[in-house]
Amino acid sequence: MPSNRVRLILKTAAATLACAALAAAAGTALVLKSGWYNVASTDQHFQFVHTLLEQGMRDSVRFHARGVAVPKLDAARIAQGALLYRDHCVQCHGAPGVAQQDFGKSMQPVPGPLVDAARRWQAAELYWITKNGIKMSGMPAWEFHLADDDIWSVVAFMVKLPELAPPAYAAMTASSASAPVASAAPARWPGNPARGRIALTQYACNACHVVPGVTGPETYVGRPLGGLGKRRFIAGHLPNTQENLVRWIRDPHAIDPLTAMPVQDVSEADAVDISAYLLTLR
Repeated sequence: MPSNRVRLILKTAAATLACAALAAAAGTALVLKSGWYNVASTDQHFQFVHTLLEQGMRDSVRFHARGVAVPKLDAARIAQGALLYRDHCVQCHGAPGVAQQDFGKSMQPVPGPLVDAARRWQAAELYWITKNGIKMSGMPAWEFHLADDDIWSVVAFMVKLPELAPPAYAAMTASSASAPVASAAPARWPGNPARGRIALTQYACNACHVVPGVTGPETYVGRPLGGLGKRRFIAGHLPNTQENLVRWIRDPHAIDPLTAMPVQDVSEADAVDISAYLLTLR
């Protein structure tokens, strides 16, 4: 009967697809476990892989930035942004007449020049990228290290960049002073645990600590943070309250001068949110 023939065809197609998927999975596992795949940054992706990833990144940025409202990008923002760009961006991206530093030259994928970024991206998209970063590209998220006003100042300067010849860029960034930064947002106790989970990744906490709910390496440089919310003490002797945890996160050396935990310049607002998340770990 025709219906039986159709069912046979569908079953055969499904079995063929399943076998193909299993073969692909087995082949991928073999390549990875054999060590054949070269993870060296000197070994580039195939061009089609690079093109596919870049197109996916562009489409993702445009989708997520579609609701961003752009403020007035005036001369004051541009001047402020020039110094912020010099202090935080030129190391990887370079500038008109200025090469990036050695680590920026050798990253894979290489950080693109921003002298023409405004011709390829809208201001809202530049803001979204600067604020949120791009995963697996080396592009960091600046949300937790620059105030929102400062991020917009960097965007204003990037919009101006295509018009700048090397002498003009040099003149705008000639000041020896560091760029003044906008005031940090005030802390809001008892904090936002969801934001804190993200914030701790932006201060590299998961580089040394295994943190439940956070993707990261299996590392034991620092003590695993699972169950921190039910511990009695911080650093072995400090009562485990949120206030004390914030103190420890911001300045561990003030509590234990011998600790290997570094001072990470965590703002009070971010420390409150991080502590709020850590105290949920029971």
